[in-house]
Amino acid sequence: MAQPKSCAIVGGGPAGLMAAEMLAEAGWDVTVFDQMPSLGRKFLMAGIGGLNLTHSEALEHFKGRYRGPLGLPVMIDAFTPQALREWCEALGEETFVGSSGRVFPRSFKASPLLRAWLRRLAGKGVATRTRHRWLGWRGDALLFDTPEGEVSTTPDAVVLAMGGASWPRLGSDGTWQDLLGAEGVALSPLRPSNCGFTIGWQEHVGSKFAGTPLKSVSFSFGNETVLGEAVITEAGIEGGAIYALSAPLRDEIDRAGEAVLTVDFKPALDVSEIENRLKRNRAGDSLSNRLRKLGLSRAAIAIMRESHHPLPDSADQLAAVVKATNVPLRGVYPIERAISTAGGVSSASVDDNLMLKARPGVFVAGEMLDWEASTGGYLLQGCFASGHRAAYGVLAHFG
Repeated sequence: MAQPKSCAIVGGGPAGLMAAEMLAEAGWDVTVFDQMPSLGRKFLMAGIGGLNLTHSEALEHFKGRYRGPLGLPVMIDAFTPQALREWCEALGEETFVGSSGRVFPRSFKASPLLRAWLRRLAGKGVATRTRHRWLGWRGDALLFDTPEGEVSTTPDAVVLAMGGASWPRLGSDGTWQDLLGAEGVALSPLRPSNCGFTIGWQEHVGSKFAGTPLKSVSFSFGNETVLGEAVITEAGIEGGAIYALSAPLRDEIDRAGEAVLTVDFKPALDVSEIENRLKRNRAGDSLSNRLRKLGLSRAAIAIMRESHHPLPDSADQLAAVVKATNVPLRGVYPIERAISTAGGVSSASVDDNLMLKARPGVFVAGEMLDWEASTGGYLLQGCFASGHRAAYGVLAHFG
């Protein structure tokens, strides 16, 4: 009998494990290498507070959530959100759609799903090698640094899926950039994505309200508006609604040195209704009392005061501030604090099946590639879909 072909998967996150599963099902001899003591550490971190796997919105709208030239929408056509839900349920983890349209496993956790997945991979013969830090190549051999010293392996195919450079303590440290750059692979600089921003609070907003959520607020930048929540930090602001706008905000800060975020503290009310409510306040009420009676939190009032000092007293002008408080963002939180990264292996460096043009037989998946998407299910879906595509590329290349 012919010896099965072999593939080394470098990186044990969703993209790498999805590629491993597809290749094992096709009869390949698959080994997953990871530099951490266990697999899927960032995946487990993503599940804290509920594992948002994907989103239930219409597919065409869903595919429009991806930025970058890589062609993630085409990959998602081949591995759709519905396919991801069916895959999850085949592992014994039923999924459900939350009120926002986001899709979660019924357990609401990553750990049961990961345990079931690793059991299934082991049952298909997938081997794992942890504490193996990739060092690059020596000829055609992959080199790894291990607790027992340097080891090498020469598989038929390689899938690189080591993540970007966010959360380096979980394994995604971006050290692969120098290794691929030395091979002539074109790279776009890694930048923070799904990240917070520094503001440079005055009037003690950061020190007084750090950790305070802003709920049911809308945030706008350019032509985009997001309704959701954010959290005040000592140095600035972060949270789900901010992450959804982080890419254009980051790009504007890179271009102009700052980006102005517009906050609507009462998105459910129009400006005339707010004005009428403010006019109904009793004579003698302080400005703070008038705003609190409108349902604004102390933190919201503090942000309004800082951005529009002094606050106007007239109802019409004050209503306008409630509906549109401009907050200048001065900088981007460090990449180590970001949920994900933009940049990486450029689209020009890989073919349509994600094979490196500089290294035939080597494929790239996940956040190593130059694309980005917001949280809300889009980021994880992209990782799964790119791992699926890389495995398809391996099978197509080796026929």
